[in-house]
Amino acid sequence: MSVVFAIVGRNLRIFFRDRLNVFFSLLGALILFGLYTLFLGNLQTGDLADALPGATTAEVQAFVDSWMFAGIVLITTVTTGLGGLAVLVDDDQTGRFRDFLVAPLRRGQLVLGYLLSAASVAVILSLLVLAISVVYLGVVRGTWLSPPEIGRSVLIVVLASIAFTSLSALIVSFVRTSGAFSGLATIFGTILGFIAAAYIPIGAFPESVATVVAALPFAQAGMLLRREFSADTLAVITADAPGAAEPLRMFYGLDLTIADWAVSAGFVGAILVAIALVCTGLSAARIRSRIR
Repeated sequence: MSVVFAIVGRNLRIFFRDRLNVFFSLLGALILFGLYTLFLGNLQTGDLADALPGATTAEVQAFVDSWMFAGIVLITTVTTGLGGLAVLVDDDQTGRFRDFLVAPLRRGQLVLGYLLSAASVAVILSLLVLAISVVYLGVVRGTWLSPPEIGRSVLIVVLASIAFTSLSALIVSFVRTSGAFSGLATIFGTILGFIAAAYIPIGAFPESVATVVAALPFAQAGMLLRREFSADTLAVITADAPGAAEPLRMFYGLDLTIADWAVSAGFVGAILVAIALVCTGLSAARIRSRIR
């Protein structure tokens, strides 16, 4: 394993030295933060304040911000793992694979090193964004997550980071050049906010689109994070509005349904574990075949 850890260390150093790559890995989260800071946050706060006259503007703002930051953390678990795989594509394109093969390394060690380093990038940066989000909500909005909520959020972030990095590795295993990888990352980062229901609440989509989005693992993982981030603030703003909590949970994606079936937390956890296992096996086989 010392060889694998050496490869992981080498890949992590290459990734974090490329500040531009780190920036673009976080670009999706930064775009979402910018959109809500500039206008989306005010629009949603105004609409909710009008619909819930018993809640103060500060309470509504705290709910909107907690919902937004759950989306930011979710997007980070996807885009950073994809960014961490840039080292793999670059090594393939520049022919470094041949240099590795003259060293006493096995292909399996190289593959494991690439997958572990990409997953490490996703976990490290996602936990960093999670910590920033918790501090921001506590200091700016006065809404501190409880230790159990933080603990569950950490578990969700780690599981989602591993699962989505595995999925990204399978997709990247078909990419041959840095140009194609950049295009893939740009397209994926652009549409991710929509298919994860982070830019717009899932309740604002047409019913058929909402069903498709709810069936995707991105929105489902986001559901788990939104429950930890937003459940308490939602209870506060609906305290004087009996019957309002359930529709708002559905509208903002704290609860998801596929047709009439309610998506459970246990189901989402099983799906993420299945994605991690299946995609890791398939991507490892494909990457191994490329190293020659």
